Amino acid sequence: MIGPLGLLVLLVVTLVSVSVTPVVVNGTPESLPVDCSDLYNNGFGNSGVYTIFPAGPTSPVQVFCEMGSMDAPDSNKWTVIQRRTDGTINFYRGWEQYKTGFGQASSEYWLGLENIHLLTGKKSYKLRVDMEDFDGGKAFAEYSSFNVAPERDGYRLTLSGFKDGGAGNSLDHHNGQKFSTFDMDQDSSASNCANTYLGAWC
Repeated sequence: MIGPLGLLVLLVVTLVSVSVTPVVVNGTPESLPVDCSDLYNNGFGNSGVYTIFPAGPTSPVQVFCEMGSMDAPDSNKWTVIQRRTDGTINFYRGWEQYKTGFGQASSEYWLGLENIHLLTGKKSYKLRVDMEDFDGGKAFAEYSSFNVAPERDGYRLTLSGFKDGGAGNSLDHHNGQKFSTFDMDQDSSASNCANTYLGAWC
């Protein structure tokens, strides 16, 4: 899933909430935005970089929010968890960086496994992967259910409900797999797939 840029000039991996469950802290609803849907519901309608709080008030995280067209207010409000546009950020990194996240939300970045786990533990999400090649050709893959387990379970990926937008179902092979990096081999093969493919979650 997460590897070298290759022929892609744009790769955007996003989440959209499909269930709204209020976050409760000490018996009262939490008012801080957990994702981009919360931000939209609080009056922020433009796409751009915003701060969310998947781990609560002491851990702000910057993300890019894709709010959709202003002409289509009922369209999905996507929280971008991975963004690659020009290959300026090296995605061949170790466990701790994949756990906490890296890059800049205004350009290329990875939100971090712990943040993604916290998000998918609070609400139900769809996953969408958008890709574009050098010639402007576009494709996507969408999954109606997406979850990342806690670190104690290796940030195991669970997804279902594939919808083909021309990108194919390449994540199906990763379903049920733990996350692997070059310094944390958790895949089921004999060799470290993160080393082989210079990526992660393989």
